[in-house]
Amino acid sequence: MALSYQAALDFLFPRTTVIKFGLETTRALLGALGNPHQVFPTVHIGGTNGKGSVSTLVAAALRERGLRVGLYTSPHLVSFRERIQVDGVPISESAVAVWTSRLEALIRKRRATFFEATTAIALADFAARGVDCAVVEVGLGGRLDSTNVLTPLVSAVTKIERDHMKYLGDSLTAIAREKAGIAKPGVPLVVGESRPELLQVIRAVAARRAGGRADVRVLPPEYRWPGPLGLRGPFQRRNAGVAHGILMALPAACRPDRDVIERGFAGARIPGRFDRRGKWLFDVAHNPDGMRALAEAIGVAELPRPIHALVSILGDKAWPEMLVQLDASVDRGVLTVAPSAAQRGWDMAWLDRWLKDPSRPPARAHWTLDPDFTRALSRVESGAGTVLVTGSFHTVGDVMSVLGMEP
Repeated sequence: MALSYQAALDFLFPRTTVIKFGLETTRALLGALGNPHQVFPTVHIGGTNGKGSVSTLVAAALRERGLRVGLYTSPHLVSFRERIQVDGVPISESAVAVWTSRLEALIRKRRATFFEATTAIALADFAARGVDCAVVEVGLGGRLDSTNVLTPLVSAVTKIERDHMKYLGDSLTAIAREKAGIAKPGVPLVVGESRPELLQVIRAVAARRAGGRADVRVLPPEYRWPGPLGLRGPFQRRNAGVAHGILMALPAACRPDRDVIERGFAGARIPGRFDRRGKWLFDVAHNPDGMRALAEAIGVAELPRPIHALVSILGDKAWPEMLVQLDASVDRGVLTVAPSAAQRGWDMAWLDRWLKDPSRPPARAHWTLDPDFTRALSRVESGAGTVLVTGSFHTVGDVMSVLGMEP
């Protein structure tokens, strides 16, 4: 019996608690569907920060060229369907239900994770909807991420920063090693990272994986896309530069002209990335590098003051460093726990002790704690010229849901 859309989600989402590296299960799921990922070309984009924006920009330029383009990103803000889009149209509820039903027995047998199952569903949906190509964002790491079953036209690593260290390693070089694992023989690897010690690691991994046929293309560290850009924030200029590099590495048959790229980039939009909607500003910054970029963008944006921030960060992130960075840019902050991340949220008692700790950097802004999300949202909005919502995808998505906003 076929599952309903809600039943499919109820089956898939409990599997988010399991993180399992390796490609065998994803290959098995795709094999059961006829290997749909082999019937259309792909672009594969990894990195720590920026990969979602870069993926969106590449897809926008390819669509502007006239191609039918699939886009697979994660996580979502409000609806699971956001993760799997063709020409901006999310996967239908019925398709989610059908693909999950077809794979249910094998998912159980193989004990597939949420991301393994979702990757198979995305690639099957792209084939069913007749895409000309697909832009696929890496989920976690690269080398053993489910998406690494692809042999793309171009691979890319946007930037290396500290995140998911429990799984990827406790040093930048270890993380770089995992991210570079998406390199393939004869496939250009476009790299936005510029630090020499990390580039050395990326080049070495690419050479090893490519069997001496590595094609690593490093963007100049100073390069920023100079043309029209629909995405806001200074950091997006670098992301657009990486996206431009990826597009230029494509085979001539599908490479967009400069004017096509300009139109695509000008019309690109990605929810939750320095996303201003009236007095509300949403940003999914969820690690120190992302928070630095957000603070820089606030500094040049001339936002209406006072700026009040509603912040909820996952417990396994480097939140003390993130709060210190944000403190310099806002006037008031309310720290809370996003409902959709309650099981992974930060420890309020620990956070309270940290705020009272005289040895921590002195705060410029006025900070309060309120574990009640609804009450915290009401408090942060009161008297604000701008309300910033940040700290995680969960935080942004939960507030958008409460406010009835579409992503």
